[in-house]
Amino acid sequence: MIGVTRHAVVYPLADPHACVAAVAGAKAANIARAAIAGFPTVPGFVITTAGVASGIDQADVVADVRRAFDELADGTAAPLVVRSSSTIEDAGVSSMAGRFTSVLDVVGWEAFVTAVHAVIRSGEDVRDDTGTAQPMAVLVQRQLVTGLGGVLFGVDPVTGSRGHVVVEAVPSRPDVLVSGTALADHYVLSRRGRVLQATRTGSMPALDRARRRSLVRLALRAEHLFGAPQDIEWCVDTDSRLWLLQSRPVTAVATDDNGQSVLLGPGPVAETFPSPLRQLEDDLWIQPLRDGITRALLTTGAVSEKAIRRSPVVTTVSGWAAVDLELIGLTDGRTTLRRRMNPFVIIRRLGTAWRVGRLRVALPALADAIVSTVDRDLAMVPRLDELTTAELAVVLDRARRELATVHAHEVLAGMLLRGNDSESSAAGLALRTLHDARAAGWDDAEVVSRSPVVLVLSPPSLDVPPGLPADVPVPHGDACTVDGLGSREALRLRARWLQELEVRLATELGRRLADEGSLSDARMLGELHLSELLTMAAGGPPPSDLGDRHADRFARRGGPPLPAAFRLAVSGEVRPAGNSSPARRRSEPAGLPAGGGRAVGVVRHRLPDGPATEGSILVTRHLEPQLAPMLGGLVGLVSETGSALSHLAILAREVGLPTVAGVTDALRRFPPGTRLLVDGGTGEIEVLESIIGGAVGEVSDGVGEVSDGVDDQDVSDGVDDVDDVDGASDTAMAAP
Repeated sequence: MIGVTRHAVVYPLADPHACVAAVAGAKAANIARAAIAGFPTVPGFVITTAGVASGIDQADVVADVRRAFDELADGTAAPLVVRSSSTIEDAGVSSMAGRFTSVLDVVGWEAFVTAVHAVIRSGEDVRDDTGTAQPMAVLVQRQLVTGLGGVLFGVDPVTGSRGHVVVEAVPSRPDVLVSGTALADHYVLSRRGRVLQATRTGSMPALDRARRRSLVRLALRAEHLFGAPQDIEWCVDTDSRLWLLQSRPVTAVATDDNGQSVLLGPGPVAETFPSPLRQLEDDLWIQPLRDGITRALLTTGAVSEKAIRRSPVVTTVSGWAAVDLELIGLTDGRTTLRRRMNPFVIIRRLGTAWRVGRLRVALPALADAIVSTVDRDLAMVPRLDELTTAELAVVLDRARRELATVHAHEVLAGMLLRGNDSESSAAGLALRTLHDARAAGWDDAEVVSRSPVVLVLSPPSLDVPPGLPADVPVPHGDACTVDGLGSREALRLRARWLQELEVRLATELGRRLADEGSLSDARMLGELHLSELLTMAAGGPPPSDLGDRHADRFARRGGPPLPAAFRLAVSGEVRPAGNSSPARRRSEPAGLPAGGGRAVGVVRHRLPDGPATEGSILVTRHLEPQLAPMLGGLVGLVSETGSALSHLAILAREVGLPTVAGVTDALRRFPPGTRLLVDGGTGEIEVLESIIGGAVGEVSDGVGEVSDGVDDQDVSDGVDDVDDVDGASDTAMAAP
């Protein structure tokens, strides 16, 4: 193994320290995570950000790097690959695809040193959104001899479908594909490796079933490891072994309302969380709610495990809470007659009915037991100033886990016992209690202390104490007590009590950490992850970027309220859900759709010095990364070569630029001055006005849906392929 020096100048990719992006850069960190998880990755090492910052020509740095180089080269003349690994490269918001330098075919120490310097220099010219250059590491690996390579996406970047895996392959190394200088064979595959669509160049044999399935497995394993669909560079060596060369989040997906992304909305969770949440609040309350809903749905069998695995269940978008509306039965979803008649679905429904019947009988007693347990546990919590910091952390962690259990039974009660529950609600009881307290002259703190049922009238918050209404109407109806609440209302009240306990525990921890200097400002508490707070409580250091998080917290959270129903692109963009667009004429597209929407503009074949003129569509031979700085001045982009997975196409989608690649003879067919319509979603290019005579033309180079009814052809070949939300639609979950 490559040794790690005291200066942490070099780490082997198999070392856990290399998994930290701040140490190894994002690209090397992703490869290191994959290597440790058992993926087929190429051996290598990373010169850390600390090593680069220390000065790559310093004697001690040179010595450490030389040892790592000699060990990797193993005394041979085998070529190496020297690549950038910036801390802002291959990130979840922008991939920075093609913006940094990589050097291939590096042989010998002198060539290696030159390559390292070239990579580091490339980082000096790339800035983040604030105009600041970020730390750079250098990734070094052996170079493989390959006869097949390419790129695969774990999600369709044009339609947004998570049920598809998109593969592009060339009979050479993948760098010729991502550079935009080669045409590739293009495949859209199902998650079982079946070909749903193929566009081939004829330059290589078609991918066989075994290779397709191995690529799909690689995509799904990477998605599971990293938690999101991945953009993967891959190759096959001369021994037919598949290798993962690079993995990064898919940053730009042109999702529209016809895409297969999850339908989200504030739904019932908006009642509990009406304002944006901070990071610690997210960890304390959203994750237990997600766990609770998941347990309830799996317990009833109303939703398949596969459907739940595909869903975020409940999540936050810019701090706002949102739930999967289809999963919990608040929309009809995409259920088809074929799926309803699938025997596996019918069998599962029978099993669901049997389980639900048993649950409905047992649930009231189970709910009573949970309520009693929570009441007992809350009563046993001493004054917080009597607990040590370590004890506060233990109680906080236990409260969070107990909250998930309460949410699970609360959801079950809402699904199964709504007709049998008492009409009294915790909110009604709280209003009556508050009315009486106001009449007695109690202030808010005294009301909460003596009658905590009033907490259901205010949402949980780390920032502000519970806010109670000043004017309370005279309550109507019969009086009720906490003990007289039905199962669901009693559980909902206990969930709110546990949330308030978490608030007070976390606040006390934050105050103590601030007093001892571990936390420079107690107001930073909300920017911590729960795991970071628990680490600090155990004596660990605070996160190095905590100050930056606190400084830009208002820029990162609390955007405009979410639409009632929307789809979330992998890039994080909120796209309100609406009616499907009218069906288009079915014909072959002009080229490969690369996303970015539709635009109308005038053709240019080369860009002038400086910004492009308004309304320009650039028609070019290749999707070269060098064109990246020009993208902001264009309304459309067309190329004769390249693909939807090339670096420039990715960047074009990130800025919303309609792009069509692989358009045969585009430079001749679309001369400068021609007015075009370009559709990056379908591959359509339509001539609206020709420069010959200036007439408005009816000429179309293809309006297109590449696939004609793929969903109707995608007949399930097993239980796992049943996209199952049928059961949930019959038992809409009540608001947690």
